[in-house]
Amino acid sequence: MLEKELTQRINELSRKSKSEGLTEIEKKEQDKLRKEYVSRFRNSLKSHLDSIKIEKKQ
Repeated sequence: MLEKELTQRINELSRKSKSEGLTEIEKKEQDKLRKEYVSRFRNSLKSHLDSIKIEKKQ
């Protein structure tokens, strides 16, 4: 699932949760998607931080 699709589905489930509630299957899907999103975010952040080089000023 692409990043945009992932966030769209998370948002859809969030809106539905607030308006009418979620089924157990939807709750599990929402939890799975949120975990996937957080995992991707962490990996992206780690990759970005790993690429940063600090140079000493002389």
